[in-house]
Amino acid sequence: MAIAGPIPIAFEHVFPHGCYLVGEVEQVKDFTASTGGRTVFAKDKTTGELIWQVAVMDADPAAKLAQKTVAVKITAPVQPVPPTPTPGLPITPIEFEAMTVTPYVHQTTGRLAYSLRARGMRAPRVAASAKQTGAAGKEVAA
Repeated sequence: MAIAGPIPIAFEHVFPHGCYLVGEVEQVKDFTASTGGRTVFAKDKTTGELIWQVAVMDADPAAKLAQKTVAVKITAPVQPVPPTPTPGLPITPIEFEAMTVTPYVHQTTGRLAYSLRARGMRAPRVAASAKQTGAAGKEVAA
């Protein structure tokens, strides 16, 4: 089979309506390796880089309430820095770079679930094909 491991996926396929940062960037703990008072942080098995996690809210208006907030893990050698908050907005729009999805069976529910990973995060960029309305009311390419 050609698929072995995480499946590359475009940000737009995961969050077609975008997403918003709703938590802090946190380093993921390796609970299996941590013992007593010694905390060990998780590392990616392939790259050896540290794993960070951030909570985001899916902007899809049709998403069920229980599925609105999801965690995205970011593999990076240092703590990723979120984009600067947009003035006037109470939450920060965000996009992820080089996303992957790994399906798995949730141990508690027995249902199919997905683990989302990325290589970085940034402020949303305007699509190259987006159009803006000019002063004369005509649409012009951005």
